[in-house]
Amino acid sequence: MTQDQIILFSLFGLVFAALIWGRWRYDLVAFTALIAAVIIGVVPAKTAFEGFGHPATLVVALVLVVSAGLTRAGVVMLITRTFIDAGRGLGAHITIMGAVGGVLSAFMNNVAALALLMPVDVASARKAGRSPGLSLMPLSFATILGGMVTLIGTPPNIIIATIREDALGESFAMFDFAPVGGVVALAGLAFVALVGWRLIPHREDANGTRETAAYIAELTLPKDTKLAGQTMGALYDEGDKAGVAVMALIRGDKRRYGAGRETELKPGDVILVEAGAEALDEFRAGLGLDFADHRRKHYLEAEKAGYAMVEAVVPTDARIRGKTIESVGLIWRHRTALMGISRRGHRVKGPLRKASIRAGDILLLLAPADTADDVVDWLGCMPLAERGLMVTKETHVWTAIAIFGAAVFAASFGLVDLPVALGAVAIGYVVAGVLPLSEIYEHIEWPVIVLLGSMIPLGAALESSGGTELIAGVIISLTTGAPAWVALLVLMVVTMTLSDVLNNTATAIVAAPVGIAMASALGASPDPFLMAVAVAASSAFLTPIGHKNNMLILGPGGYEFGDYWRMGLPLEVLVIAVGLPMILFVWPL
Repeated sequence: MTQDQIILFSLFGLVFAALIWGRWRYDLVAFTALIAAVIIGVVPAKTAFEGFGHPATLVVALVLVVSAGLTRAGVVMLITRTFIDAGRGLGAHITIMGAVGGVLSAFMNNVAALALLMPVDVASARKAGRSPGLSLMPLSFATILGGMVTLIGTPPNIIIATIREDALGESFAMFDFAPVGGVVALAGLAFVALVGWRLIPHREDANGTRETAAYIAELTLPKDTKLAGQTMGALYDEGDKAGVAVMALIRGDKRRYGAGRETELKPGDVILVEAGAEALDEFRAGLGLDFADHRRKHYLEAEKAGYAMVEAVVPTDARIRGKTIESVGLIWRHRTALMGISRRGHRVKGPLRKASIRAGDILLLLAPADTADDVVDWLGCMPLAERGLMVTKETHVWTAIAIFGAAVFAASFGLVDLPVALGAVAIGYVVAGVLPLSEIYEHIEWPVIVLLGSMIPLGAALESSGGTELIAGVIISLTTGAPAWVALLVLMVVTMTLSDVLNNTATAIVAAPVGIAMASALGASPDPFLMAVAVAASSAFLTPIGHKNNMLILGPGGYEFGDYWRMGLPLEVLVIAVGLPMILFVWPL
């Protein structure tokens, strides 16, 4: 080995040891390793930060923005209300989400499939009162497995097909990967749904498990409501789905608690509900309900920069204490509406806008996004810890779907590159008013971006120094004289290992020529070797850096670097145990 190779292998060893130890955050470890590599001289200074502009890094950042737009537009709410039942057990939920993710990722890029389903899974976890970390990793693995089935499902398959065309004069067809990839995907999905999720460390403080306040809120049926003529029973049923308690029907000056299920609803009726902030917004948007005071909607719709929900606690010296929202003119002074009041389980008498605010109350405010902090200060209140509450713009749901669908179609059929397509979606969401420009950067997990941007130059340095060729040479020497299936087995194991360290696209580029060379040396067909590389390069389950999907869930799932191998290692063993016989059966040597 050369000096550079020794240094780079040592650096990778130290990085992974530190990441698995977990004492320092992953972005600090990766960036420190990058700077050390530059100082030592194994990574050129002029290319040290190219990883931050790499397509993989851009895809991760843009997917997070696109996912936020899908959530804000109500697409996630539409899917969860239609297909997801929060009452299902975790195993059943993972089975259904994994199956949907696997099918989607077979016919669209698996990163795009996860972008669509990740916020759905997080919303389902919130409704079920569990950590999203218990289901996001199974969903990520399911979308990776589903991508193995077709040519367009994952980049390694496209690369393998291209290399085959260059070397043999003919590419793989769309469904040539299906016999092997399909069986491997089904076996992997069964493992993930039945066993794998039980191996994930459970952390009570992971994202989404925090207890939230229950607010008393008023919602009005608009003139054109689809609920007109329906009964209170329909509202009760929808409330149960969304986690909202429908407490009373207000008609005129009469407040009827526990209104009968057969009571007919009319435009102008006011519904008194109790719910958490997210559930309240989902209930309002899903049923097309208005704010109780029509002026709120008028003022808020005039805000072009968008608006956000803010939770604020009322201290004893607050300006608002002892007064009403109506008396301080919050709606016309600051274009801010009171969505709800949490009063430690006590009922709020009379209309919310006329309720006297008490010390200790928690207010749920709907304020312009760029002045929300100023509004809380003006009231003399104290903001709760930031929870990233967003207001669903249900009128943009089909616009958001159309923009996203067009981009996925264009990227899947090679009309534009995936980063370009996702960038166009982000621009489209801003122009169409789906996502305010001021919020774009708030939805990016910057520690994840630093980790990926730091590791890509290190992987490139390992390849350019001949480190990957050294590994390939060792494979050929180890398998000399052995049966061809042994060579296939070693090739799969080494390719998987590389894919967990390098980007899976780079792994496919390096390993595919090695597979062709091995087939030539053994006098065998190159196709089983190329299929072995395709399956193994996509099986990056041990670390978050091997596949973009694993990077995407790192922050939202509250995972640590060392969490992935617990489910990923037995899954990789299963992939080899199922994939190798299938390759030998479908693609004879």
